[in-house]
Amino acid sequence: MPAPRRARSIVAVLLIGALAAGCAQAPLPAGTNDPYESVNRAWFNNNLALDQALSGDTEAEADPALVALDDEGETVAVPDRVTPQRGSFLRRIVSKFGANLGLPSTIANDLLQIRPDRAAENTLRLVINSTIGLGGIFDPAGRIGIHGRRSDFGETLHRWGVGEGAYVVLPLLGPSTERDALGLAVDLVLDPLRFALPRGEFGGTLVARGAARFADRAEYADILDANVINTADPYAQARLLYLQTRRYHLGVEIENEIIDPYADLYD
Repeated sequence: MPAPRRARSIVAVLLIGALAAGCAQAPLPAGTNDPYESVNRAWFNNNLALDQALSGDTEAEADPALVALDDEGETVAVPDRVTPQRGSFLRRIVSKFGANLGLPSTIANDLLQIRPDRAAENTLRLVINSTIGLGGIFDPAGRIGIHGRRSDFGETLHRWGVGEGAYVVLPLLGPSTERDALGLAVDLVLDPLRFALPRGEFGGTLVARGAARFADRAEYADILDANVINTADPYAQARLLYLQTRRYHLGVEIENEIIDPYADLYD
């Protein structure tokens, strides 16, 4: 698609999103909204089989000396293999490289959320790790306290008042919500690397980021076993942990996190 047409498409997406968000503030989510549970469970089982194949293990042997807290504050055993020292060096390299490639999209969302402080920190992190850190393979920015914070268009939609929607499980990608699934699609369209790189090279960045996602899942497969798989209902536990973690990340308990797109930003 020619650049002018792509630019017009992006503007249209943003205008539609802003108009939809401006109609009403999103209610703060509570509990679970899972009308697609039967389909979600099927995809959960498929994704779980993939996770187990990636980890190369179908059962986790827990070391009682290592524990974590479940959603009720009870301790559960965490397998010893999840300690960073014993993780795969190659997987960590892939994960860091992919995370660095995702920073331009995070910065774009920081700006759409009107959070210039976060945009500045993530930009500084991108510059340092892309140069001194050899494309993100190393993390010199983190060593000097510039850790940044990931963001996505799902968070942007939340920031502008769009509700969470129903819980969904996406093929390969795992737990999400209707809002966040839409955000994933928009992030793909709005990714600044799409416009900065030739099509082939941009496709390579998508492959690298996808590999990073799978590397993360393989690296922490034992935590999944300890906190999800070894429970009475793994699907329900995974749903609970995802929604709790996502809502905490978004700070949904803070009402002023939702802003009015038509307010006077200079007041």
